[in-house]
Amino acid sequence: MHNICGCLIQTAPALAPAARVAIAASAGCEVHAEDRGRLVVTVEDTPERRAADIIMDLHQIPGVLGVTLTYHHFEALDDDAPRATAA
Repeated sequence: MHNICGCLIQTAPALAPAARVAIAASAGCEVHAEDRGRLVVTVEDTPERRAADIIMDLHQIPGVLGVTLTYHHFEALDDDAPRATAA
């Protein structure tokens, strides 16, 4: 399974630029929009970590005041699909 999460992240205004850079540099994260310290971010599973663990780590970035999960989608990867067997 592969997880895709949409999050709204609230940052402290004075630390917003540094928090944005740190979030964007985090594996599995992509910043899509920013407005007055609020960031719209997607977080996806990586080969090493699950999206849920990445989201928990985002709380530890200086300047991050809160992370709200606003959307969650999961889908089967090709490796998860049932395989046909030869008869």
